Amino acid sequence: MEQNYEFGTPMGHARQTKEHDITLRGRKKLDITGVRQVESFDNEEFLLETEMGFLSIRGQNLHMKNLNVEQGLVSIEGKIFDLVYLDESQGGKTKGLFGKLFK
Repeated sequence: MEQNYEFGTPMGHARQTKEHDITLRGRKKLDITGVRQVESFDNEEFLLETEMGFLSIRGQNLHMKNLNVEQGLVSIEGKIFDLVYLDESQGGKTKGLFGKLFK
């Protein structure tokens, strides 16, 4: 019987598997669930660690409307240009996380 425990959970409580969903409304409002942490952000790019890997969100005039780390919820507003998962298992050549961000 194997249990996974997450840092920050009360002692003896196993980590619950969280879902990861993205809802984009009109390229202006973005709601994301399953966010583990916000790595970095500015008005042109957000880098989030999610339950399904690192997610880069690029756009213009981006700002965080809501952040609830305990529930894994992030809401972003602004003009969204793209959403990209940064996977290490893409194709033949592998770059580090920063190599992908700063092409």
